[in-house]
Amino acid sequence: MSALLRIVLAQVEATPDPATNLDKARHRVARAAETGAKLVVFPEMFMGLPAKNRPPALIATEDDGAFPRGLAALAAQSGLFIVCGGWEVNPAGPRAYNTAWIMSPSGRMVTAYRKLHLFDALNRCESETMAPGDAPPPVVDIAGVPVGLAICYDLRFPELFRDLARRGAHLVLVPSAWYQGTMKEAHWLTLLRARAIENTFYVAGCNLTGVPFSGRSAVFDPFGVPMGDAGETETLLEAEISLDRLAAVRRKLPALEHRRLDLFRG
Repeated sequence: MSALLRIVLAQVEATPDPATNLDKARHRVARAAETGAKLVVFPEMFMGLPAKNRPPALIATEDDGAFPRGLAALAAQSGLFIVCGGWEVNPAGPRAYNTAWIMSPSGRMVTAYRKLHLFDALNRCESETMAPGDAPPPVVDIAGVPVGLAICYDLRFPELFRDLARRGAHLVLVPSAWYQGTMKEAHWLTLLRARAIENTFYVAGCNLTGVPFSGRSAVFDPFGVPMGDAGETETLLEAEISLDRLAAVRRKLPALEHRRLDLFRG
C-alpha cells in the first residue's frame, strides 16, 4: 500500500469570463507540473463567477463547452489530472448544474459530479439559479489513489463523506467557493478536519479567494493532522497523499471497522 500522490491546490481568484479563467488555469497547471505533482485542483465556480445579470446557465450556454474542453487539453499537455468547478447546461430547465470535472492526462473527462446540496442559507439562495444533482459523487482512481469528490456546501453533510469512505475513497477533494462571514473560516477548517478524522481519510479543500470568498484552502491527513493552509491570497498549496500513512492510521484507529451496521446504515 505504498502509493504516493503529490497534489497541488490552486487557490485563485476567478473572474466572470471563462476564457480569462482558463488562461489563469494554464499558468497554474504549468507551475504545478514543475513541482512533480500528478493532480492539480481548482475551486468551485472557477469557470466563471456568476452575477445577477449573468446567471450560471447563461455562462454555460455562451461558453458552449469551450472551458471543459480547454481543461482537458491542459491535462493532456501537462500530463496531470485536473479537477475544476464549472457550469453545465441543464436540458430540463433554466437552472444550471454546479459541476466538478476530473480531466485525465489522456485529455478525456474521467467524470463529472453535480453538486447535491445547494447553499440556501446565510442570505444566499443557490437554488434560484442552480439545479441539484441526483447521483452520489464518484470514486475514481488517480495514480493509484481512490479519490472522491464533494463541492463546498456538501461539506456540512457527513453522510456524503461516510458513503465515499464506504465505497473506498482514500482522498476526498472539495472544490469550494466558501464565503467570508462570521465564523465561516472556523466552520470551513473545522469541517474539513472533522470529515478527515471521522472517516480516517485525507480531505483537501480548494477554495476561491478574493472578496467575497475566504480562501484558506487546506489539507488534513487521516488522523486530522493539518498538512497545509493556503492563507487568504492566491497561491499553490502542495501536499503528499500517502496510502502507507492512511493504512497506519486505520490500524491504530479502526473506527470504520467499529461501525454498528446492525443498527445504522452506512
